[in-house]
Amino acid sequence: MKKREEIDEQYKWDLSILCKDNQEFYEKISKINDFLPKIKAFEGKLNNKDTILEYLKLDEEYSRYVEPLILYSHLKSSEVLSDNERAEMSEKLSHILNNISIETSFVSSELSKLPNELLDDIIYDKRFVDYNRVFEDIKRNKKHTLSKKEEKLLSGMNFLGGFSSNMDMLSDVDFKFGSVKDSNGKSYELNHASYSSLVRNADRKLRKSAMEKMNGKYGEFINTLANNYINDVKADCYFAKVRKYKSALERELNGEEIDKQVYDMLIKQVSGNLELLFSYFDVKKGLLGVNKMYIYDTMADVGKISDKKYTYDEAIEIIKKAVAPLGEEYVSLIQRAKEERWIDVYPNVDKNSGAYETAIYDRHPYVMTNFEGDIDSVFTLAHELGHAMHSYFSNKTQSYPKAYYPIFLAEIASTTNEMLLINYLLKSTKDKNQRIALYNKLFDEVKGTIYRQTMFAEFEEKVHKLYEDGESLTKDRLCGMYYVLNKKYFGEVKLIEQIKFEWARIPHFFNAFYVFKYATGMICAITFTNKILSHEEGAVEKYIKFLSAGCSDNPIKILQSSGVDLLDEQTFTQCFDYLKSMLNDWKSIL
Repeated sequence: MKKREEIDEQYKWDLSILCKDNQEFYEKISKINDFLPKIKAFEGKLNNKDTILEYLKLDEEYSRYVEPLILYSHLKSSEVLSDNERAEMSEKLSHILNNISIETSFVSSELSKLPNELLDDIIYDKRFVDYNRVFEDIKRNKKHTLSKKEEKLLSGMNFLGGFSSNMDMLSDVDFKFGSVKDSNGKSYELNHASYSSLVRNADRKLRKSAMEKMNGKYGEFINTLANNYINDVKADCYFAKVRKYKSALERELNGEEIDKQVYDMLIKQVSGNLELLFSYFDVKKGLLGVNKMYIYDTMADVGKISDKKYTYDEAIEIIKKAVAPLGEEYVSLIQRAKEERWIDVYPNVDKNSGAYETAIYDRHPYVMTNFEGDIDSVFTLAHELGHAMHSYFSNKTQSYPKAYYPIFLAEIASTTNEMLLINYLLKSTKDKNQRIALYNKLFDEVKGTIYRQTMFAEFEEKVHKLYEDGESLTKDRLCGMYYVLNKKYFGEVKLIEQIKFEWARIPHFFNAFYVFKYATGMICAITFTNKILSHEEGAVEKYIKFLSAGCSDNPIKILQSSGVDLLDEQTFTQCFDYLKSMLNDWKSIL
């Protein structure tokens, strides 16, 4: 693998619009504390519209000053994780910002104490048009905001993220998984990076060994892992109670204005459409030629996507053709992302693995990927460019306070890009094996994103509710609940004993009630894609409207105004009907 300096500049992101170099970064962070006395000067004075508006403008100035520095530090760190200088940059900036956060925690407390009459006056005052959503949130969250002293105390309690860190250290550093063998006795190293390819392998013994050994390792340490997670659940429930929420779930949903009906609707509708998943398993069972389907068979690859290696240029062109139904501007932005070096393309020594997109208001988005030239790399690039387009359109259309779309909406644009890509590839090839593999990829994503994430969501809700109801949480109870949920979601598929430990290796459980957003995101993406490709009148315009909305309204209302209603059973019916038609198309070529 090449070192960072050996990668051609055209394949590295251009960070100069954030900071020219590290020297400029340090010069700028040395001036951050200049904002602190200016902000502190408002303490005790945020009680009239003129002063509040003055504060908001200062806060926006501060935020737009530090955001390029935060992003520069983050992106530089991702380039070479082992570089101490990059780590020190991040740590130094983090220390400064954390101190300012503690010292300015009075703001939320003071604004939350404003009388509703004044808050309403601000919301409807034209001078505050860019900030009205901020004050709608303040009014909505008044009863959950504490006193100045309490808010200051809670703002310094970020160390409770240690439960997640404990899990990461055990899982990613301390655990060694050894090797597994295929039916011919060939050994393969087992780790988090190799696991996905091993359970997709054509060799059934290898798939079985990889799944049993990976989950079995967590079983060896299940007492420690369960105790760590149980304490994280207790912390979730404690902070929800302190802030006067009925439950930890209500607290998390309230943060993005999501009604619990959405969560309940997801679980109800996905549970009611398990037959589609079971039908997919039946198709795969036939293609694998096995008498009984086991859980380690459900991820196996079938068919064969071409071994062709794509250049980065070819990948960009394929993506542009796939997203062409979204219009010329959208396609031209994909080209701009390449030409203006929004993307860090290739892997290098100690580069952050995986891929992500990130953006701030005053700059173009950035995408990090590790392009290997296979078809998965093309899909990953399309996914991250979907995020980038969402950021671009929101920043272009909305004012600064309304530009940042919530996490609940974040996975929709990325998955829509993927859905458009898979439809394009299916129409572009007549090769039976490739088409089988593409359909399998689609339904494997549906299984992993809609069904699996909903199963996770159901598990999280049950665990937190048990504790909130005064029931005891133990390792056996956690493992038992998880095993029962697997029986529900996998139907006639045979389970392995070690699957009951799988929950212990899911890092997202330490970000409570996050995973359901992946499921709703894919349901929305499939709905948008179906409307766009069926040429429904106004579908493209409504989709671009969605991309452009930022946080200008409640996220459910943003979706509703764009033609997707997660409170309407019909949305789920249309999504699953579309998937059933795709499954039938797959069956028709077998």
